[in-house]
Amino acid sequence: MKIALMNEFSQAAKNPIVLAQLQAVGQEQGHDIFNVGMNGDNDHRLTYIHLGIIASLLLNSKAVDFVVSGCGTGQGALISLNAYPGVACGYCIDPSDAFLFAQINNGNALALPFAKGFGWGAELNIKYIFEKAFGGERGQGYPPERKESQVTNAGILDQVKLATAKSFLDGLKALDPELIKTAVGGERFQQCFFENSKDEEITAFVKQFV
Repeated sequence: MKIALMNEFSQAAKNPIVLAQLQAVGQEQGHDIFNVGMNGDNDHRLTYIHLGIIASLLLNSKAVDFVVSGCGTGQGALISLNAYPGVACGYCIDPSDAFLFAQINNGNALALPFAKGFGWGAELNIKYIFEKAFGGERGQGYPPERKESQVTNAGILDQVKLATAKSFLDGLKALDPELIKTAVGGERFQQCFFENSKDEEITAFVKQFV
């Protein structure tokens, strides 16, 4: 699995801590990790608004399979990512959240609080979250006997989002171009996106802003 990590400006200083735990789990489980957001306070400045754009581009182009995002409370990133078709983001505070989201909702993104509750032992909690989020087969249901209804409902929710939203690129074209220009301006995002994107139309769209 290809997994992208993205931090915005308020929690950029914590990126090395989160990245180290994600890379450790990725190495254990055989996942490829891409650090596409801010990696420190002086890096290319992003807000949680930009994280939604970045996540949607990476996921809809199939450049990555999963996105780990967050902000101070995690709520802004959650709302921003879920604004886009093709993104199903869950809110995750502890490892049980990660496990249940993977098994019941089987989405493709997580939003974590990187300030609220991020105290002693936070790096262990984050590592255990990643172990539960990415280990084993996803979408198995919990409890197992409810798998059929849970898979059905997750699929219905995806279709509801598609039906009630503009097409992905039409939605992006309606945004302020400066938002997109800033979102795609990071060197690490560009490397991950252009090397792995499988959608020529989305790739051509991003090239306009680079």
